[in-house]
Amino acid sequence: MDPEKILNGLSKEIEAALKEMGKAKGPEERRMHSDIVKNLCESLGVLLSSISDMALLDDDDDPIPF
Repeated sequence: MDPEKILNGLSKEIEAALKEMGKAKGPEERRMHSDIVKNLCESLGVLLSSISDMALLDDDDDPIPF
């Protein structure tokens, strides 16, 4: 799957969850949306770390000029 599509999808889901959290009436509902946002943000962080690691691996293939 395309990493850019995943990034865009996660970003949209985070934005939607934040909007829903703003509309929440009670603390239980806010907590539920807070947990959703937290999990989505952690997923986004893992994806960004993976992309960064892959980019570093690609850079290691280039010869180092002296």
